[in-house]
Amino acid sequence: MPAAPARAVAPAPVPHPLRTRSFRLLFTGRALSLLGDAAIPAALALAVLEATGSTSALALVLGCAMVPKLLLLPLGGVVGDRFDARTVALTTDLVRCATQLLVGIQVLGGAPSLAVLAVAEALGGAAGAFAMPTGSPLVKGTVAPEALHRANAAMGVAKSATRLAGPALAGTLVLTVGAGWAFVLDAATFAVSALLLTAVRVERVPIPRRSLRADLAEGWQEVRSRDWYWTSLIGHSAWNGAAAVLMTLGPAVAVHRLGGEATWVVLLQVGAVGFLLGALLADRARPKRPVLTANLGLATYALPLVLLAVAAPAPLTIAAYGLAQAGLGFLSPVWDTAVQRAVPDHALARVTSYDWLLSLAAMPLGYALAPLAASAWGPEVPLVAAAVVVGGCCLGTALVPGVRRFR
Repeated sequence: MPAAPARAVAPAPVPHPLRTRSFRLLFTGRALSLLGDAAIPAALALAVLEATGSTSALALVLGCAMVPKLLLLPLGGVVGDRFDARTVALTTDLVRCATQLLVGIQVLGGAPSLAVLAVAEALGGAAGAFAMPTGSPLVKGTVAPEALHRANAAMGVAKSATRLAGPALAGTLVLTVGAGWAFVLDAATFAVSALLLTAVRVERVPIPRRSLRADLAEGWQEVRSRDWYWTSLIGHSAWNGAAAVLMTLGPAVAVHRLGGEATWVVLLQVGAVGFLLGALLADRARPKRPVLTANLGLATYALPLVLLAVAAPAPLTIAAYGLAQAGLGFLSPVWDTAVQRAVPDHALARVTSYDWLLSLAAMPLGYALAPLAASAWGPEVPLVAAAVVVGGCCLGTALVPGVRRFR
């Protein structure tokens, strides 16, 4: 009598990463610090303008935060790979707690010093350069490999939710107790995040001690050896430059051609909702070609740029911006998961630092060139040019064999 065929056993379902203690603590700390950070841009702008009455002073303070971050990001990647990512993140949380508390005390005192604000923001930006590359190693080191995608999606949802809640929180604090308390709150979130990190356990792969130059070169080689990675970074950089153009010229177009300030406010809020929906979709979707799908979604940012350039009806422009932000919300966790699975653990922080560097470096270029081009030829020209660049670069990745083959 023939034996009965063996029954196929379905694989056990993967528990949600938030059921893992270390990731839950990491997620809580990151979500709190993201919420505090989301309240800062509005509070900082109001604080500097009230103290100095000068937009140039605000540009100086913002530049002091951005320049050290850009200069130190590659070094931050080396430190994140050489040392325990948890310790690096904890240290930078404490530094940013101190700098934001200093700014808060200055603003609450009623006569903030521009020099103190600039130095504090520069120190906070430098700390951010070391903190940002630790994000991927921390997530990868706290969850099982099969739970990586859902962990990144959860982080994406937290980021999008704080983008929605942060401005409202800032407005409430500014109108009730003063802008200084937004900085105190941000300092408190960093303190809580640092405390939670003390209980997080992260798996790490030590790397041999070598020269700084050798570590930087190895990280860059990891980037260059993957055509799907460096070509996608060109698209991501183009997206950030285009976003800077839209953020610079979009408000004036919305106010003067699309119905007023309310149009711009609604556009930003719909964009935040779109980002959240994109992150939620990424938690469920499993595209066969994740990098290609995510890059094609990112190309939709060309739509609101073109619609702003031709002064299309406000509802259409707002809907297009929401769709474009949904593409960004979808890309973030999909891209993070792809990188974490493809890049060796010992080089992950360095590779991530180059990602941040190339992405952020395009933004100051967009901020600088957009008003110059608009004053010479009108806002239509830089908006359309930005649309062509971001659409061409993101869609162009479909021609790269590594992008199409990545599964």
